[in-house]
Amino acid sequence: MDQIYGNISLLFEFPVVNLKIILDGIMIGALFAVAAYGLALVWGVMNVKNLAQGDFVIAGGYVAWWLAQQGLPPLLGVPIAFIVLWGIGWVIYKTVIARVIGRDLFTSLLATFGLAIMIAQILNLMFGSDTQSIKLDYPTLYFFDDFVDVPIAKLVGVIMASALAIGVVIFMKRSRMGQAIRATAQNARAARVMGIDTEKVYSFTFSLNAAICGAAGAIIVMVWLIQPFYGITYSIRSFVIVTAAGLGNLPGVIAAGLGIGALEQYGAHIFGIGYQQAIAVLLLLLVLMIRLAQQRRARQVLQ
Repeated sequence: MDQIYGNISLLFEFPVVNLKIILDGIMIGALFAVAAYGLALVWGVMNVKNLAQGDFVIAGGYVAWWLAQQGLPPLLGVPIAFIVLWGIGWVIYKTVIARVIGRDLFTSLLATFGLAIMIAQILNLMFGSDTQSIKLDYPTLYFFDDFVDVPIAKLVGVIMASALAIGVVIFMKRSRMGQAIRATAQNARAARVMGIDTEKVYSFTFSLNAAICGAAGAIIVMVWLIQPFYGITYSIRSFVIVTAAGLGNLPGVIAAGLGIGALEQYGAHIFGIGYQQAIAVLLLLLVLMIRLAQQRRARQVLQ
């Protein structure tokens, strides 16, 4: 307990520590937001709660890590992971997800939970259970008498995550498929009446989600560690962000992602790095409790 009090007092005695924590939170929160936006797409368009979301992220990280081991430039792993995970997502949709669309919530959760276990075990068999990362020979910037450090690798990750998010937003707003996805999300039955092939939209949306996660994983492996069973942590964070922000709310997803990243960094500073993942679980429970209270209040008003 004395250690916790000491960590809290440090935030007030040296305010610059807050800046470092917030910067670290923003850099990791940007990647949380990208993965969560993919989940929001699948959830909003297909009404499928994908428990394998984080495992797609880890799979993309391993694609980029393996390519780096073969001598390819690490940054090249991001677009390649995007393409590889697109193909994997398409196969998974055709073999599994297409069979659960329109079914009850439990069926989709059970199917995607099985996918999460399968992907984690395949990665474990292929690459082993050791943590892996790609070491980039980028310098680190120091500010405020070296109290605040900003690794260039993390800045590159934020820039690439931002470029990916902007690209997805432009695609959703300007392309015909993006318009079809938004129309299907609003009313799938009306979209079919208007001539939109919703089956094609569903397969494209799930493949796009997997590709987004793959690119996010390729960025993560350059700045953090990956391991076959780390997927659950990213799945939980994605659910927290989407539940807090709401479906189809991209600014809310970005804000929630950055906020959760900062809260986790504060929690790690105060309680220790071992409690960082527990904070994500507590945030999920808190968000669910708030949403439940809001729904009860809305039902009381209607009555």
